[in-house]
Amino acid sequence: MPPLPLYKGRGATINAASLRFDDPARIADGDWLDDREHLDDEAPPLRTSVTVEHPRTIITRNRSPDIPFNQSINAYRGCEHGCIYCFARPTHAYLNLSPGLDFESRLFAKPDAARLLKAELGKRGYKPDVLALGTNTDPYQPIEMRYRITRSILQLLSECEHPTAITTKSARILHDLDLLASLAARGLLSVVISVTSLDPQTTRLMEPRAASPKQRLLTIRKLAEAGIPTYASLSPIIPAINDHEIENICAAVADAGAAGAYSIMIRLPQEVAPIFRAWLSTHYPDRAKKVMALIQDMRGGQDNSPDFFDRFLPQGPYDAMLRARFVAARRKHGLDRPQPPLRTDRFRPPPGDQGRLF
Repeated sequence: MPPLPLYKGRGATINAASLRFDDPARIADGDWLDDREHLDDEAPPLRTSVTVEHPRTIITRNRSPDIPFNQSINAYRGCEHGCIYCFARPTHAYLNLSPGLDFESRLFAKPDAARLLKAELGKRGYKPDVLALGTNTDPYQPIEMRYRITRSILQLLSECEHPTAITTKSARILHDLDLLASLAARGLLSVVISVTSLDPQTTRLMEPRAASPKQRLLTIRKLAEAGIPTYASLSPIIPAINDHEIENICAAVADAGAAGAYSIMIRLPQEVAPIFRAWLSTHYPDRAKKVMALIQDMRGGQDNSPDFFDRFLPQGPYDAMLRARFVAARRKHGLDRPQPPLRTDRFRPPPGDQGRLF
């Protein structure tokens, strides 16, 4: 797979006081290959570096009216999975890094996350609400196996009985099955597994260092068997790339035990659009023009709809057809049941003894 274009785009100077480049022993050179059963064939080689970041706070409050959560945590910046369509790619431009190759190779880790979270949960007047993990970058991308930041966050949330929702496309989430099952048994957890295709070749091209379709379905099954409310995200749907799989994916995730499913049409914000176009030209030259024509038809003639609500509500006959197919498939396989709310009434502030967690 040829390297992605850099596309520097917008940017802002990094605050050097809050960041440092880690020592060579922590360079994640091909870390995803340590767990080969997650891949149907070898991922393209990529040398990644990790910078340790020390933010002052860890909870991000949502100010977007069309996003269904109020607060989130991202333990990492950038993502080794390298999903070509990732809407979070432009965030690297604010670090004066490219949303292309830098996004998936120059990563940032926040090892202080649990300590910072403990301080925020312990503040007087804190009101518990679902904490979303995996809203920007995957909390179980390969470097989680080394840093275990997501696990340390879950340990604290479990102790405080705080509700959380996790979105991932990684089978590595099963390493935390003990914590996840405990949270779920108390009505404090739901998990979403992203399943974009059942074809290993398609996923290798779209998501070169993510788990294979077989592993994602197995992950849904094991989570569901452990009593964890597990949902599937058929996102993004990409016209003429994976939209023909809607019915088969719904059938497969239902068979694996998913409690529900949802989907979002592909979004191409800011620098994602030229990166996606270059990828199409490389891997799907026979249909690149068709794909972009269909996307633009659903986005008012543009590559993207940036406005609130509109960005998640494409228009046009092609979108209406895909939406009808998904609704029918979801209903057929019992994936349209409403998701019960997670409990917030069990929350208790963290204990003062920090040594128990770290």
